[in-house]
Parts: sequence; structure tokens; C-alpha cells
Amino acid sequence: MTHTVEQSPAAGLDDYARSTQPDPLPRDYGTINAVYAALLAGLLIASRNRSEPEHRIHGSELVPLGAATFALSKVIARERIGAWVREPFVDDPIHPHRPRGHRLQRAVGELVTCTRCVGAWSALGLVGLRTFAPDAGRTVTGVLATSALNDFLQAGFRALCDAANTAERRD
Repeated sequence: MTHTVEQSPAAGLDDYARSTQPDPLPRDYGTINAVYAALLAGLLIASRNRSEPEHRIHGSELVPLGAATFALSKVIARERIGAWVREPFVDDPIHPHRPRGHRLQRAVGELVTCTRCVGAWSALGLVGLRTFAPDAGRTVTGVLATSALNDFLQAGFRALCDAANTAERRD
């Protein structure tokens, strides 16, 4: 016995409506931006009364925070270890190139596959952690910044080896 699933006429209209509108819609991106803005505003409001020196972020911390943001966003958007974050939003979480779904799911898929986009969210999280738990924030920032330095050193080493191999082949 074969079972068929009947679709209601409304399902067809939904598919039609989806195919005639941009996907995601500007309001889907707006929703993501509103969440980010709310979190940023919450961080600003919650931190405005924190005047203790250990809660302030000094200019000398911007480079390590930037490097930590780079490392964290790369892990989330590109590395295999971050596939669990991307999985609900992309067709292939190991090689994330195509967001899946529609509307907000697809918009989030675009966000989690973009290192620059994830970087803004990573920075917000790291600065928030650093502001509210200074010791933990410095530790996490140090680990991630060291990881970013390792990435740059590995890339530099690879470039030097490639250059040496190219020069050797010319000789």
C-alpha cells in the first residue's frame, strides 16, 4: 500500500511567494542586525558603571583582541571544528559555501560562512567577556591570539618553503 502526502493549496502559494521574493528578505538581515544591536546596547548599558581599572580595555589590548577575533571567526566560519555551528544553516558544514533554507535560516547561513561577519559577533563576545570577567577574558584572548599568531607563522613558513622550492626548481 502506497501512502501519498497531499499538499494543501496554501503550500503551493507559499512556494510561489517564496520564489517571487528575494531570499532572504531585507527584514531577515534587519532581524540579525537588531539582535546584534541589542546585544551591543546591553553590553554598553551593563558596562557603563564599571569603572574599576581591570574592567577597562586599554589600547594595548586591541591587537590581541583583534587577533583573537580573527582566530575565533575563522574557527566558526571555516574550520572543521566549527562545523557544528554551521550545520543547521549550510548544505555542507565541512565545506561551507552554500547556505540552506529560506529567509532567516538562509541569512544566518550567510553570516556563519563569512569570516568578516562572524568577526563582528566574535569581537562583541570577546569584548563582553573581557569586560565582565577580566581574567577569563584575558585568558581566552591570549589563547585565541596565540592561535592566530600560529596561523600567520604557518602561512609564512609555507610561503617561504614554496618560494625555496620554486627557486630550487629554476636552478
